[in-house]
Amino acid sequence: AAAAAEAAAELSQALSRPLSLLQQPDCSRAARLRALEDIRAQLQGRPVPGAVLQEVFAARLLRPLSRCLAGDAAERCRELALQLLRHGLSQGERPCEALPVLLPALAQRLCPPQGAEPSEELRLGLVQLLGLLLQRCGASMAPYLGDIARVLQATLLDHYAEVRRESCACAAACARAMPEHFHMQSESLIKPLMQTISHQHYRVRVDVIQATGAVIQFGNGKSVDDVLSHLAQRLFDEIPKVRHAVTAVIGEWLLHLRDRYSYFHKLIPLLLGSFTDEIPENAKLAWTYWEKIGLQWEKENEEDLKDKMDFSVSPSHYPKGETRPGLGCRELVSRNLSKILPGLCHDITDWLGSTRIKASQLLYTLLLHAEDHTTQHMELLLRTLYQACSDEESEVVKNSVKAAELIGTFVSPKVSLKLITPAFEQTPKASCVMVLAAVIRGSPREILQPHVAQLGNTLAQAGVCQRSEEVFYMEQLLYCVQALIEVCQEDCKEISLQLMKVLVTIMATPSSQDLKEKVEKTMSSLAAVQQLESFHGLYKQHIIQLLEWLAVSCEAWSCYSPEVLQFEVITTHSGAVIGEALDDFVLVLRTCLQPNRDPQMRLKLFTVLSQLLQKASETINSQGLFPSYLETVIKDILAPNLQWHAGRTAAAIRATAVLCLWALIHCEMLSPKEILRVKEELMPQIIASMDEDSKITRLMACRIVDVFLKVCGRQFDADKFKNTYTEVLKRLDDASCEVRLAAAHTLANWFKCLKDSDVKSSMENHVEFLYQELLVHLDDPDENLQKAVLEVLKEGSILYPDLLVREIEGVVHKHQTPVYCNQLLHHIQSAKESA
Repeated sequence: AAAAAEAAAELSQALSRPLSLLQQPDCSRAARLRALEDIRAQLQGRPVPGAVLQEVFAARLLRPLSRCLAGDAAERCRELALQLLRHGLSQGERPCEALPVLLPALAQRLCPPQGAEPSEELRLGLVQLLGLLLQRCGASMAPYLGDIARVLQATLLDHYAEVRRESCACAAACARAMPEHFHMQSESLIKPLMQTISHQHYRVRVDVIQATGAVIQFGNGKSVDDVLSHLAQRLFDEIPKVRHAVTAVIGEWLLHLRDRYSYFHKLIPLLLGSFTDEIPENAKLAWTYWEKIGLQWEKENEEDLKDKMDFSVSPSHYPKGETRPGLGCRELVSRNLSKILPGLCHDITDWLGSTRIKASQLLYTLLLHAEDHTTQHMELLLRTLYQACSDEESEVVKNSVKAAELIGTFVSPKVSLKLITPAFEQTPKASCVMVLAAVIRGSPREILQPHVAQLGNTLAQAGVCQRSEEVFYMEQLLYCVQALIEVCQEDCKEISLQLMKVLVTIMATPSSQDLKEKVEKTMSSLAAVQQLESFHGLYKQHIIQLLEWLAVSCEAWSCYSPEVLQFEVITTHSGAVIGEALDDFVLVLRTCLQPNRDPQMRLKLFTVLSQLLQKASETINSQGLFPSYLETVIKDILAPNLQWHAGRTAAAIRATAVLCLWALIHCEMLSPKEILRVKEELMPQIIASMDEDSKITRLMACRIVDVFLKVCGRQFDADKFKNTYTEVLKRLDDASCEVRLAAAHTLANWFKCLKDSDVKSSMENHVEFLYQELLVHLDDPDENLQKAVLEVLKEGSILYPDLLVREIEGVVHKHQTPVYCNQLLHHIQSAKESA
């Protein structure tokens, strides 16, 4: 003690001169600076025991250095004073004795309106000095808590980022140092902390979040409401460390906050929101905290959970790839779900895409925990999912569909379907169908089986499967059928017809080839679960019922009726099976193809009939039964539609009708006997069709007349021979080379028929006229037509050879190519000699 007293006296003596100089009112800046440097040299230049330094510091140095720190105009002097104070406080044994002098000096320098420290480095040093005091003095600073709070309120908003960071550390240290008193001032720090939480430097944001956690945990818990929105916003921060800090703070609150039970419903969503963080470390931290929180809650509520802990049974059907949370975690979510869901459902429709994505991820996590407790919230959930599934953000839709699958897993179909199906009876949207498909996918087969018939009937309703031609809607409807087949397997046999109606309707929708391929694949899946070889087996099973389903309304069809497209799909896609249902097939055609029906619809149906007739043996005549319907097809369907009516659509209908007739003849279904039976009804219309605007119609008409001549031309009377050659001859001037050649071939058959006819003698004048016209066409620019006409004249020369010779001799000198005339004369001469 004597040695310490002696050392203290010696040190005091050494400091007397610089301290005296420092306290002079008129001391210059340079003198003050030298004095402070001398003091520093005396303190740091020799080893000074802590007790000696404490005695000298408290008695001699504290007040002059504090005055210098608070009011010296020279920045270097303030800096030296700060260094000396820090040295004294860190090395002294009783730093708390400095508080009554030092804290007012700090407040004077840092707090407005007096606080005007211009140097950023000095402001940082002053806050660090405050941190040192908190570290050394701890709870002893409680009487000065008001001054500390005023200082921190100012420094937390400092322009220098490092000052803000150090202030955050001080705030946290203050909260931990004096928790019994800190709650009286904690609320005053919340506002500046929240003003700083969005600072541009991520390190500042991290420190603010950590400080907020300590301030609220050791202060007034009511401030949780003031900071939650700000912390929630930081969960969207692009810096992973910021999100990590939020997760840690929320986890600590849920474990240790005194009033945590009152804030479970507000804090749980924030922690669970970190489960889907893109950084694995953050997600793992959230899971670790959540497991601890669940276990802690289990212990705290062991009596309430005793039965569930003893008799709980794991569900037999659980989402693949998911680990079932502990009982405490599940109970926490279930008991707070009613408070969490309304706000979450609001956020899932927020205008910000990032908020909607985070909310949809959280919804899935909550439902995974809630399990069968989801049932009591179904109405709100379904309304939200309908809206979320139509979101423009694909991630929102994906998460919402996953959430809907959980509804199928945990909620009884008796409840879920009772709430979903009314939405279909109103105006079903694609999102409603999407939710239903997801619910089906998530449901266990054995639980869904009693409701299969209801589902099939709902989907097959016209108001559901025919509600829209939008491709997206039809895709969702297809996914719904696929889900049923995937989950129910062979149970789908009882609704096979209903599902076929839906699939036919989807395929009938104007859409991409890709969608049609998906429908065909789905049909094959439906056939497979019924042990059928292919989708044609489905058509074979249901073709009669499908056509009867359409025939019921065929009298009211128009070009806008979806049934027209459905009819096309059934007849063209069923292949050979359509040949087994000709009664209904022909009935629909006869009803819809009357001349008084919608022209556009008739055109569409004639196109379908034409396609089928082109491959008759593989489609409508696969069973060899179609010929028995030919009379009905020709007299009741084709003949009425071959009659001339004005308009382009009517012309197109006549064209397809002619094509159908030619297809019947070409595939030899229309036998000579049948032709004889229908020639009276068809011949006038076919001859008239040779004057149509459509090239293909004129060509087919020429070919049909050619066939009719071969079959029954010898039975024509004079008027029919005259009418026929007159129209066919006009076609030799046709714009199409094909039509001209077909007309020439038809005229050759006309001559053959006339040669054996009883009316040959009365046709001499007409034959003469025909010779004259044909000779003109021997000069046609088309060499192929010249040769064809030459063959026609050779055939016709048998009738009146001398007459033809006279006609040739009369015009041979006019021909540009007399070689054909000479060949013809030579042919006639050879024929005479042979005779």
